[in-house]
Amino acid sequence: MKNGKHITLGIESSCDETAIGIVADGREVLANVISSQIDIHTAFGGVVPEIASRRHLENINGVLSQALEEAQITINEVDLVGVTYGPGLVGALLVGVAAAKAISFAKDIPLVAVNHMHGHIAANYVEYPELEPPFMGLVVSGGHTNIVFVKDYNQCETLGETRDDAAGEAFDKVARVIGLGYPGGPKVDRAAKEGDPHAIEFKRVYLEPGSYDFSFSGLKTAALNHINSCRQAGKEINVADMAASFQEAVVEVIVNKAISAAREFGQNRIVMAGGVASNSRLREMIREEGEKYGIQVMQPRPLYCTDNGVMIACSAYYKMKKGEFAGPDLDAIPGLEF
Repeated sequence: MKNGKHITLGIESSCDETAIGIVADGREVLANVISSQIDIHTAFGGVVPEIASRRHLENINGVLSQALEEAQITINEVDLVGVTYGPGLVGALLVGVAAAKAISFAKDIPLVAVNHMHGHIAANYVEYPELEPPFMGLVVSGGHTNIVFVKDYNQCETLGETRDDAAGEAFDKVARVIGLGYPGGPKVDRAAKEGDPHAIEFKRVYLEPGSYDFSFSGLKTAALNHINSCRQAGKEINVADMAASFQEAVVEVIVNKAISAAREFGQNRIVMAGGVASNSRLREMIREEGEKYGIQVMQPRPLYCTDNGVMIACSAYYKMKKGEFAGPDLDAIPGLEF
């Protein structure tokens, strides 16, 4: 406890960010420390699991010390430890889980296991202190593209998900082929600002009527085929137009399905989450479409869209309130479902 407030420490290590957040009473951010490995993995064109795991081991203690210093507390003032246990890279997850269990055991602090995807949604509780379930959630990241009906804290019903590539994964692959490099999402977004979104009219894939699922592999293949055709014909590829046109096709489908789901389920709020939720065109289009139907769109700042420990601490706090604790046998589950 600090000043009568419940202190939760959240640990996130599912991919290539070693992150620890400290939150008071579930919503007040005291510390948010993120050690990114982007520069390291850029040389390989993507995240190398073994390197990520080793870096987490090297960084975790330093990130913890920095977070405690930023929050101006000691470890003895922490009331709860929350940690991501899946989904993610198994080696990376294990570093965070081991650190959380060690703190829990050494200081006799309760431990909570957090689903990484629930954590992304929980970032909005910090960003919007007045927000409470139920609402429609849109989670868009490198590994996931989901529309979920958030019925209660950490209780989500998946209405739609990707059947192949996630949106972020598709951005990364196309970015690599057109020479933008890694990470693809932010670079496609940046290049698209200088391009014509209708220069190349890619097909929008909506699947069968009434489905909230996504499929981006066909769109990705169409983009790659267009690039190859241009190269074989000796035509110069306009990278900005390519990025803008591809981005528009991805974003338009995501927005239309999210708005349709909110209307069908009678929800007047859509809460965005995940790394791709920071895409500027996605944020702009979904706000515009939401206004047409009286739907409020809540978007966390980019800092809380990417992986962070604050979102894990917030999610853990609400699991604690329901008495959902983990034991010393907690293990990583890399394929954990939503």
